[in-house]
This record gives sequence, structure tokens and C-alpha cells, in this order.
Amino acid sequence: MQLKLKCPLRTSEDVHVRRFPVGAALGRDRDKDMSFEYESEKKEFVRVNTDIPIRYKFLSKTVPVDTEGIFEGSTVNLSGSGLLLMGKIPSVSWIPALLADEIFIGINLLLPSLDVPVKALARVAWVESFVKGNERCALGLKYKEISKEHQDEILKYIIKAQISK
Repeated sequence: MQLKLKCPLRTSEDVHVRRFPVGAALGRDRDKDMSFEYESEKKEFVRVNTDIPIRYKFLSKTVPVDTEGIFEGSTVNLSGSGLLLMGKIPSVSWIPALLADEIFIGINLLLPSLDVPVKALARVAWVESFVKGNERCALGLKYKEISKEHQDEILKYIIKAQISK
């Protein structure tokens, strides 16, 4: 059995792929072996509770969004694979499109150790229920696209936070 990791950029779609030799199990010649792929969930990163300012905007190719609208929020927790954002969404009616990956979120994370923001494109994995009268909600975000350098900066921040506990 072989393990293969697809990883051109570090994205939330990185998966482990297992190849199973179907032909050999059926008594066929190994040189003419067929295989199928099984995708398993990607390994999660350590998560740290932290309150970091974040600027974000909503992006979509299929749903009309104001791409100039920049929102401000903060993290509740942070990991190498995503974050929990406490912030506003323009309308409750956007929730289905957010969860269906029709609207993504471009984020600028303002880590205290850096002069420039960490940038990433994220998808909404879940949305916490709204409380009437409260404009903010919790959005569970998974990075869809993030550079290796920016992800490394997040991981460095998390390690420092864990050591200082």
C-alpha cells in the first residue's frame, strides 16, 4: 500500500491518498494492476485560543457581494489549518452560500510578531447561531489557499503562545 500526499500549496484540500491494488487481489497480473483512491481527512493542527485582530472581505464569482466592503473582527482561536472568527456578516441570508462554498473570505490576519498581515483565502466550515440583537457571530474558517510562508508564521506564533503558557 502506498501513501501519497497531494500538496502543491498548503490548502484545506490536501488529502492523504491510499492506493489499493485491485488487480492483485483478483489474481490478475501485477503489471496490469488497476487501483482506486481512498481519501481520508487531513491531519489537524494544534489550536491555540487567542484574540488577534483580523480584517476580512467576502469574495464570490457566483453571488453578488460588495468586494470593496472590508470588515473587522478578531480570532477566538487559531491553528495552521484555520481559525475561529468573531465578526459580522452582511446578511443572515448569506449563510447558505457561505456554507456551500459559493462565498469565500479573504483574510488579513494581523499577527503581533509581524509588520505585514498574514493573507489567506478561507472557506466557512460552520456558522454559530445568531443571538437576536447581536451583530457578531462565530465563523469557523478553514484555509483554502495560504502560502507556505504565511502558514509557517502562524505556526511560529502558535508555538510561541504554547511555550509562554
